[in-house]
Amino acid sequence: MEAALKRGGRGEYHQYAKRLRTDEEEERQQEEEEEAVRSREEDSVEDSHCVPPSPVVHVRGLSDVAVEADLVEALEKYGSICYVMMMPFKRQALVEFDSAASAERCVTSGTREAVHVAEQRAFFNFSTSQRISRPTNADDPTSRNKVLLLSVQNPLYPITTDVLYSVCNPVANVLRIVIFRRSGVQAMVEYPDTVLFMFESVADAHKVKLTLNGAHIYTKCCTMKIEYARPNRLNVTRNDNNSWDYTHFLLQREQGKGRQCRSILGDHPSHNYGPHCPLLPAPSNSRYRRSSEQMKDMMSSPLLCPQTSSSSSLLGQASSSVAMVSGLHVAQMNCSRVFNLFCLYGNVDKVKFMRSVPGTALVEMSDEFAVVRAVTHLNNVKVFGQKLNVCVSRQRAVIPSQVFDLADGSGSYRDFSLTRNNRFSSAHGGRNVIQPPTAILHFYNAPPTLSQHQLQQLCDEHNVPAFTRFKVFDGKSSSKTVSGLLEFDSRAEAVETLVVLNHHQIKIPNSSTPFTLKLCFSTSSRL
Repeated sequence: MEAALKRGGRGEYHQYAKRLRTDEEEERQQEEEEEAVRSREEDSVEDSHCVPPSPVVHVRGLSDVAVEADLVEALEKYGSICYVMMMPFKRQALVEFDSAASAERCVTSGTREAVHVAEQRAFFNFSTSQRISRPTNADDPTSRNKVLLLSVQNPLYPITTDVLYSVCNPVANVLRIVIFRRSGVQAMVEYPDTVLFMFESVADAHKVKLTLNGAHIYTKCCTMKIEYARPNRLNVTRNDNNSWDYTHFLLQREQGKGRQCRSILGDHPSHNYGPHCPLLPAPSNSRYRRSSEQMKDMMSSPLLCPQTSSSSSLLGQASSSVAMVSGLHVAQMNCSRVFNLFCLYGNVDKVKFMRSVPGTALVEMSDEFAVVRAVTHLNNVKVFGQKLNVCVSRQRAVIPSQVFDLADGSGSYRDFSLTRNNRFSSAHGGRNVIQPPTAILHFYNAPPTLSQHQLQQLCDEHNVPAFTRFKVFDGKSSSKTVSGLLEFDSRAEAVETLVVLNHHQIKIPNSSTPFTLKLCFSTSSRL
């Protein structure tokens, strides 16, 4: 494997990453199916005991800040722990013990008394699996590797080698980093960026996995899921935002780019985006972190602080808050519909169609990070049968010049900076989940009297594809709005419906204020 990676360079890395992601997708699907079975079995305490004893324990009710080390610290008294798989967004985990007897002690103790993980009570049941699947597929359940596979889930902000080095190197020395990114639009929560880390020893890699598995790089986003990788060495040919060899000083680096001097992330990457979000680089158990003296020595290293006048950018080539989108359907798209799509990835300030290039528009967003998210998720997406091409514009701002009428009679320019439909400005902006286009739409802020038939009529009136399945969430009796899911035959149909009906005003009898129907792409895989 090592020789193959060396011969193929980064091209082989991408092929290898694809295989890793395929395994990870199958594993995640298996976890979801297992969780669905468990959720039915765990509706009552009596039913939960119907699952036969297994060395694998299903842990529920974890806190947002719990990491693998917290689980090991709380549960190692019941027996030797072979492997831990974190499911941070579900606040759950799977813990594999060395024997069913150890797992039984854990489940029994959790039933009789409160067992706390990271200062919060957790709940335990036997899993239907007898073993946790590993990317390495090793026969030895205790096998480890000095190369880690790190998946970043819900990456609201750009993830680069600088960011990851700053997070991981305070725990143990990082030798090499390789980041793989899917081309086009994929579900980053289900198919996230994949990163391979190489450390000096297996012990260092194990320490990093314990400390950071399940941790958030930034508050409630960019969550790390860490597992042992298959290769035992990484070959890096270039130092840039996607790969870096910290043992080679002479590798070619990007022009004008240098390593950042800081080794921990203390602030949110953009002060213009939402509330201030400090980094959560390590859990409360600081026994795995380096001492302050070690940190000072590292920060004074010439490798970390090169003599360069330019600071490293988190965005690489992306340094504009304006996106350019081409391939827009001339007859179907206008400023409002472009806003309806782009507002899912950040606040939209202005939209302007270009007279000289039909079907092309400039979208000015609140900051460059929103542009990166829009490019990542919307490039190559089909809307009204045409594939969008979304990229970072060289323009620094959108100027309202040469305004003309579009095919539907609306203006070619519109300012959205003051609209209440921007979703990343309010106190609840942190609840937005960055999700790529899917075949399932989540609707909310709908009137409580809204029915499936009324929604179907709405689709027919606006000549958009009809949904095939409909689900309304059970809300509080006092709730003034309802929410639910709409499933379509394809992702393209869901995108068209969202573009047209997002922020549609629904009027109801005996009410002077209409309801603004809001749509977004759902994280659910099926209804």
